[in-house]
Amino acid sequence: MKKSDVSTPDKYDLFIQRFDQFQSLVDEKKELQEKIAQIQNECQERILPLENELSSVIRRLDQRLSKLEGATEKAESGESGYIKYGRGQLGQAIKNLLRSNPEKAFKPKEIAEALKTKGTSVSLWFNKYGMTDSEIERIPSGKGGKRFVYKVR
Repeated sequence: MKKSDVSTPDKYDLFIQRFDQFQSLVDEKKELQEKIAQIQNECQERILPLENELSSVIRRLDQRLSKLEGATEKAESGESGYIKYGRGQLGQAIKNLLRSNPEKAFKPKEIAEALKTKGTSVSLWFNKYGMTDSEIERIPSGKGGKRFVYKVR
């Protein structure tokens, strides 16, 4: 071998130089990934207590909202899925339904389905209170006029 051959890089030296450049980029990539992971962990540590507090507040809001809804409706759902209305509230619910659809005449069964209660409760309310109510118009329907539909005046 000549002495000049030793000083000039051969193909193996060139390959190792390229590999070194590639390796340095890989190392830089790993360092950046570690920094990103560290920053994400720090942010997550700061966010986690706030998320827990937020979920606690939402849970309390849901509880209070359900209490408020229960207090305003005073309606209790039984095991059968029907809603039992408190004293005077069935009549108010019926009137609200009739007012919301003034052009339509309802059968007691349709009113009961809309209010998620029993049809007999609605029929009994109409027979007891609806006949004398000035806001509700009672229209005979069917044979013999024994059946009625109800409409707001």
